[in-house]
Amino acid sequence: MNDAAAPDQMHAASDAADQTLAAQFFLNDPLAFRGICLRGFGPVRDHLVAQLVERLSADYPVIKVPINVDNERLLGGVDLTATLATGRRVERPGLIEQAEGGVLLIPMAERMAEDVAAHIAQALDTSNLGVILLDDSVEADEAPPRGLIERIAFRCDLSRVRTLEAVDLAPTPPETKPAKLSKDQQKSLAVTAAMLGIYSVRPLLFAQSVARQHAALYEQAKVDDDDIATAVRLVLAPRATQLPPAEPPPEEEPPPPEDQQPEEPEDDPGDGDEEQSLDDIPLEDILLEAAAAAIPPHVLDQINDNVRAAGPSSAGKSGQKSKSTMRGRPLGTRPGLPGNGKRLALIDSLRAAAPWQTIRRNAAQQADQDADPEKIHIRKSDLRVRHFEERRETVTIFAVDASGSSALARLAEAKGAVELMLAEAYVKRSQVALIAFRQNGAEVLLPPTRSLTRARRALSALPGGGGTPLAAGLIAAQQLAEAAVKRGQTPTIALLTDGKANVLSDGTPDRKGAMEEAENAAKAIAAQALPAIVLDISPRPRPEAATLAKALNGRYFPLPRAQSAAMVEAIESVGQDAGR
Repeated sequence: MNDAAAPDQMHAASDAADQTLAAQFFLNDPLAFRGICLRGFGPVRDHLVAQLVERLSADYPVIKVPINVDNERLLGGVDLTATLATGRRVERPGLIEQAEGGVLLIPMAERMAEDVAAHIAQALDTSNLGVILLDDSVEADEAPPRGLIERIAFRCDLSRVRTLEAVDLAPTPPETKPAKLSKDQQKSLAVTAAMLGIYSVRPLLFAQSVARQHAALYEQAKVDDDDIATAVRLVLAPRATQLPPAEPPPEEEPPPPEDQQPEEPEDDPGDGDEEQSLDDIPLEDILLEAAAAAIPPHVLDQINDNVRAAGPSSAGKSGQKSKSTMRGRPLGTRPGLPGNGKRLALIDSLRAAAPWQTIRRNAAQQADQDADPEKIHIRKSDLRVRHFEERRETVTIFAVDASGSSALARLAEAKGAVELMLAEAYVKRSQVALIAFRQNGAEVLLPPTRSLTRARRALSALPGGGGTPLAAGLIAAQQLAEAAVKRGQTPTIALLTDGKANVLSDGTPDRKGAMEEAENAAKAIAAQALPAIVLDISPRPRPEAATLAKALNGRYFPLPRAQSAAMVEAIESVGQDAGR
């Protein structure tokens, strides 16, 4: 076995054991645990899902929810075919009603629309229902809707499990009466949850149920510490929003005086360090250690990066959401007239007209005895048009202070950041623009583009030196941002400067006037709520750059030794907040 690969294989085996155990508990009582989320697409997850569906179908209805389901299909509505055939309104049950007392299987749950998720969450609160969420997320900050994750017991990450046999489910054990937790055990669970940043009561109740079921699985009369630790690994660890606080390092004893010789240690083993018994370790410490070892990698990424675990579309790599009638994620249909880009939803229009056919046919025959009794009568109020939601394209506008003797170093980093962002432009649906301000004014060197070739050509001719007309650079960036907003894009202004202006926007040298002018220009950008970030690239962080960031109502990052990758990471974090 490769030594480097051994730890990964051990973690994968541990993951598989815990995920399989969680699936087993859900299979034993799906309505009590309410649901399980399985992250990581591939044959291993498919194998586990197939077992769950086969075993659950024997006792419960299992209904699959299409990814493009709308509210009417979910909640029920008019059966169009039956209504047209019978001439009277015929209702059909929704998927939630069909799954009453059973389980909903939801593929691609990370893409679920918010209104659909809200209806399912409400059903979980008010009905006997469980859900299996299939999470195909790739990025660490993607996840199914938080409202559903909050209401289910288990979140399993199968991305590191490679063998099908590792997730084989055991036969369902005979039903036994589970033991109860003591007050101290309940208190330890609550303390552990608080230390992991979990403040909801639901996870605690789920964890208690898992501990009891685990004790019953091994036919124990009482719940012991191992049962509690298992519950922490399966329920609390995947929900952690913070790492357990580390113990402070022991204080070092001052060195003895030079004239005092250290005493030789005695060989008597009875006077050596006393080994701490396992019984002496508080249960909370044992549980925290178990939780820290079981936190999934993507949750650790979120904690370390301080990324908000969000709903379906917090991928954040693209711009703000906007309504569209042409493309994007379907949002259902609404009353309206087709045209001007709006497309007719024929089935929904017929469904809206169906209940009125009898009345309209009778009225038509009273007006004209020769009226066709089979004719379908459609009114303008019956028409429905489709609506979509799409994410706007993002534009990152680099405004670079190209003045002074250190301009060459700044420009080199700016070039690197621009090239890095352009390399991923197609994936992140983004464009990049570049403005340089120096000497007497600002110049747009690179209009918004995705073309890496064009950007490299413009960057190769990027000049440097002269004074700092900071206000001119801010005004040019604002103008580009306003144009981007008019095109339906989401702009982010990244300002690389030390914040020290000394030239007015008209080219007149005036340090005091230039600082006031720059502050006014920054406040104008803030008034339009344009996302902005100031990257302080002076050799030592200066208060002028921080003051400028405050006037912009943007973020301030001191980067005295700017690096292209660090710039890109900081700028994208601002763009993600703007996209939410």
